Amino acid sequence: MKTLFLSLLTFLFSMSLMAQNAENPLLGNWKGELSVSGMKLPLIFHISKIENEQDENTDIFSATMDSPAQGAKDIPVSEVTFLDNNLIVTISTLGASYEGKLISKTQIEGTFKQAGQNFTLILNKMEKDSEKEILNRPQEPKAPFDYKIEEVQFQNKKAKEETILAGTLTLPKNTNQETPVVILISGSGAQDRNQEILGHKPFLVIADYLTKNGIAVLRYDDRGTAQSTGNFESSTSKDFATDVEAAIDFLKTRDDIDTKKIGLIGHSEGGMIAPMVAANRKKDVAFIVLLAGTGVNGGDLLVEQQQAIGKLSGMSKEDLAKSKRENEGAFRIVNEITDEKLLHEKMKLYLTDSVNQDDFPASMTKEEYINAQLSLITSPWMSYFLRYNPKENLSNTVCPVLAVNGQKDLQVDAKINLKAIEKALRESGNNKVTVKYFPNLNHLFQTAETGLPSEYGTLEETFSPLVLEAMKDWIEQQTN
Repeated sequence: MKTLFLSLLTFLFSMSLMAQNAENPLLGNWKGELSVSGMKLPLIFHISKIENEQDENTDIFSATMDSPAQGAKDIPVSEVTFLDNNLIVTISTLGASYEGKLISKTQIEGTFKQAGQNFTLILNKMEKDSEKEILNRPQEPKAPFDYKIEEVQFQNKKAKEETILAGTLTLPKNTNQETPVVILISGSGAQDRNQEILGHKPFLVIADYLTKNGIAVLRYDDRGTAQSTGNFESSTSKDFATDVEAAIDFLKTRDDIDTKKIGLIGHSEGGMIAPMVAANRKKDVAFIVLLAGTGVNGGDLLVEQQQAIGKLSGMSKEDLAKSKRENEGAFRIVNEITDEKLLHEKMKLYLTDSVNQDDFPASMTKEEYINAQLSLITSPWMSYFLRYNPKENLSNTVCPVLAVNGQKDLQVDAKINLKAIEKALRESGNNKVTVKYFPNLNHLFQTAETGLPSEYGTLEETFSPLVLEAMKDWIEQQTN
């Protein structure tokens, strides 16, 4: 089942890597660039040697791969073989491999393969510390700050395991019991309180801007991430919604903000979670802002996402059609079968029938590739996401809603999702909905050329000032 390299790099997995040859020339950092539809996608392999207690004549290496432009770091590599200067590197969970030849101590020429696609990749040995790229992020706030900053902790008592969430509460200098406050809810993946990606810190930028304009902001590290405790890997969006509720309960204990003016701002998956919380805590949530929030079923969203990114990345019509057909089939099985054991069995049979020889790298077996796909699609988070339809919670949201999206968002299609969000709210009788559609903005609300994820890290803008102003003005209207 073909899956785009650009999409899969958002999932990180743990593995090991082995190689041979004492004083191996592979030791060190290697960097190259893939050319994808005219876009440059840098890749970096980091290879270091560890002690081999069983055979001192054979070197064992640990290695990771980075995709800096996509914010993917320290992706472990599953296997590497090196014989007669020929190198084969396998990244099983990405369904990818690299095959090259060491032509000198400082250069490897080869091909990166994934999902039946081949990309020329020349790796060059890097100087020590040369991989430390200085990124220009002009919007990142710098001290001193003209507002109060408080490090806070609060507990989610509904979580299965002890979950203490650590965060930052920023308060306007003259905060009082009339000061509104918002909680920032991050998108998919383990995020810190700044939702840092590619050197960008959009939640820090949002918090700084809103706090300067009289709105208090609480942002926190996702459970099991950075300074927060708890289990992230086994959690679903529904679990993350209880973390937001814990944040609400914490804010309600404060006497320096207006606890009747608590709002939620959710980005991407966070824009899916905000209506869950608003529907469940009607008396406690005064308003919500959905930044690239979802309005359609998770499976439909992913199919549209893969098609949009694939088309712009240069996939053929045949491959796009095959990907759509096979993904829709897999997602249908997830929606129809809720028993975990039966789902695993049916999905494995489906993948076994669907996967062809050209769908996985030559360095992987069919079984290895199927198991990697199976682990991903039947994981708790993915299964819940594929089954989830936001319509029910949107229909039960009674507070004012601002839904915002960018025209070049390839991950959450603006027209499809904004239309679905507005329809669900209005049909349920909630006419307090404002929809804003911004041209030339991508999924991260950066002014973009293509909207491809590979472009995110190349842009200096962290978050559109136009969207910041629109959020601030709308929140002021709801709270004054």
